[in-house]
Amino acid sequence: MTTIDVDGESAADGLLTLVLAVVEILVDALEREAIRRMESGRLTDDEVDRLGQQLAAIETQIEEIEADHDLGDDVANLRGDLDDLVRDAIERLGETDGDDRSVADQFLAGDRP
Repeated sequence: MTTIDVDGESAADGLLTLVLAVVEILVDALEREAIRRMESGRLTDDEVDRLGQQLAAIETQIEEIEADHDLGDDVANLRGDLDDLVRDAIERLGETDGDDRSVADQFLAGDRP
C-alpha cells in the first residue's frame, strides 16, 4: 500500500503526488467521455479540436510538474494502487452484465458496464 509521508518536504512531495495522480485520473475520465461524445456525434469538429488541445496542454503541464519534482515514478505507483483499489471495490459489488470481462475491467477500460 502507498503511504504519504507528512514530515517536512516529503509531505509536500506526497501531497503533490496525490494531487497529480487524481488529476491524471480525471483527465483520463474526461478523455473517455470526450471519445464517447465524439463517436456519438454530440461534439462539433471545433469542440473536438478545442477539447483535444486543452487535454494535451493539461497532460503536458502534469508531465512538466512530475519532471520538475522527480515524481513520475511515485505518481505512477500511486495510480496503480488507486486503480487496484477501484478494481477491488467494483469487483466486490458482484455485478455482471453478460460481458466476458469483469465489471472492473470494463470500467477501467472506459466501458460503462
